[in-house]
Amino acid sequence: MPLLVSTTLGKSSWPELVGVQGETAVAIIERENPLVNAIIVPEGSFVIQDFRCSRVWVWVDKNGTVYRVPRIG
Repeated sequence: MPLLVSTTLGKSSWPELVGVQGETAVAIIERENPLVNAIIVPEGSFVIQDFRCSRVWVWVDKNGTVYRVPRIG
């Protein structure tokens, strides 16, 4: 049975962005790790549950503020 290994290059988590506006967070994430695509997700939305090394969900509240630590996935 083959061993599946997930490798993530560059920064993978941004706890310092909790409390920041979503658009600002997206710009910072994509600048700090150009290998990922940061996507704003409004609170209460559903997202696909597959893991992708090239994607970061940026969860924002009704005011557009990041309320969950953005991380690769």
